[in-house]
Amino acid sequence: MFHMAAGRYIVLCFFRSAGEPRARTTILGLQSHRAHFDDVNLTFFGVSTDPLDEREVRIRDSLPGIRYLWDFDRSVSAAYGAIDTSGRYNNVTYILDPNLQVVATFPWLPDSDADLELLKDAIDAVPAAGSACVASLQAPILLTPRVFEPDLCSALIDYLERNGATDSGFMRDVNGKTIGMLDHDHKRRRDCEINDDALRELCRARIRDRLLPEVRKSFQFQATRIERYIVACYDGADKGHFRPHRDNTTKGTAHRRFAVSLFLNTGAYDGGFLRFPEYGAALYTAPTGGAVIFSCSLLHEATPVIKGRRYMFLPFLYDETGRRIRTENESS
Repeated sequence: MFHMAAGRYIVLCFFRSAGEPRARTTILGLQSHRAHFDDVNLTFFGVSTDPLDEREVRIRDSLPGIRYLWDFDRSVSAAYGAIDTSGRYNNVTYILDPNLQVVATFPWLPDSDADLELLKDAIDAVPAAGSACVASLQAPILLTPRVFEPDLCSALIDYLERNGATDSGFMRDVNGKTIGMLDHDHKRRRDCEINDDALRELCRARIRDRLLPEVRKSFQFQATRIERYIVACYDGADKGHFRPHRDNTTKGTAHRRFAVSLFLNTGAYDGGFLRFPEYGAALYTAPTGGAVIFSCSLLHEATPVIKGRRYMFLPFLYDETGRRIRTENESS
């Protein structure tokens, strides 16, 4: 079961047949990086569709770290895009992260092995596995890197700067109605709603493809709806922050199930962490383009930004049950 290989980086190489010169060049070329494939931090899987590779033993496993898969019906190659809609086979190599998500793609170049050199460089750059350690108190959150690519993060920041942002409040129930309130002592943030349909679709597609499968796997929750597309700015000039709060405590927010804090410019500011007071004093962040996802029931805060500006993309996720709750509360 290929999913059992999760937990390490994987080089997944679709080469069609080891009898082809270009495939032999790649397989032999990777021998210079044999020491990297240790099954702890990195594993190589080669995928062949040629029965002769098995019968003539052209290739064989070399443990630890090097394994070959037989894909004689081409179903695996098709699933990974190595076979296009016309049925043509396109040799390609992928690097998968420990969650089995594709993080780099190396299409084979015709009449050149330049892609092999790029692949070797990428293998050299694979992060080393951390040493085992005893876990401390941990908030029940999911941290997922690489949800948005850097260009999309920059586009969202530029959108806010071009269109401006307004003071962002918080929700309270007053006389049976959910209303927005402003209190800079409790929250200091500026928000910009994204009204560009193309930009919204880029965000939606990446959340659907890169984030929702991780939420389903980690929390057994199938999100079907997204609430709000906003870029938020916590400015160090006014110590932008959001004091401890929960995201689903009013009639107007009771439908929310999971909050997404997606970081757009990590490292460009000081301060500005997530904290979950019910689970200790630990501070949480994510790399640029990465997200922290957590239940809307968790008490959490955004600590003050001390210097610079912290830009975030902040949607909520919910499902069809949540949709019915939202509809009922809006009509009451």
